[in-house]
Amino acid sequence: MDLSFVIPCCNEEDSVSSLTTTLFPIVQQLRRDRSVEVVFVDDGSVDRTYELLRQIVADQTDMRIVQHPRNLGLGAALRTGFASATGAVIVTTDSDGTYRFDEIPALLTLMKPGIDIVTASPYHRRGSIENVPKYRVILSRGSSLIYQVLVDRHVATYTALFRAYRREVAWRVPFQSDGFLAGTELMVNAMLAGYHVAEYPAVLRARQAGASKAKILRIIRAHLRFQWGVLLRRLRLRANPQLHKQEGTL
Repeated sequence: MDLSFVIPCCNEEDSVSSLTTTLFPIVQQLRRDRSVEVVFVDDGSVDRTYELLRQIVADQTDMRIVQHPRNLGLGAALRTGFASATGAVIVTTDSDGTYRFDEIPALLTLMKPGIDIVTASPYHRRGSIENVPKYRVILSRGSSLIYQVLVDRHVATYTALFRAYRREVAWRVPFQSDGFLAGTELMVNAMLAGYHVAEYPAVLRARQAGASKAKILRIIRAHLRFQWGVLLRRLRLRANPQLHKQEGTL
């Protein structure tokens, strides 16, 4: 398989039915010159998400659903999706339309030799934000600014789920978080291990349907703990450069 989509879903009955008109045409477009599969991960939904997903994928080729019996969190859903995906490149995205699916082909054009991750970047100088609650922008942008100081100042956005990974990154780089920190943790760990990131200037929009599952205080605490760990790791590497080789293997 050339390309895999991994799409976590949790209580998204208000948004999954629209995938037939928003996501599926993009999948068909991409299938013109490559093989594509779609892996939905139902993370313990208690509404009609799983039932609706079964309905919309019933007649589709290379689309399947992996189900968690209970809610395990976004990070756990990503690990389940990565384990099931077989593509050389794996795209992760929300199902709620915060980033438009029709931007995926353009995002994939940045996956060139020497690039291991392409991440959506609303905080890129050519990116933008539309109608997103101010407190969420402050949290996301503030976290990204700290990661710029700790990891790489040339990367503007560290908190997007809308990304493409080479399979090696998704399968080999560990991340421990089961929650919303997971995407950031994976990319930071990959960067510290020597993998290279390109940014796709994107528009971050308010979700089109349903309600966010994010618990703001929990996310802030998770980022602060992880950022402290990254700082200690960087100080340790500075004190002992020989550890760089070990860090590179994670």
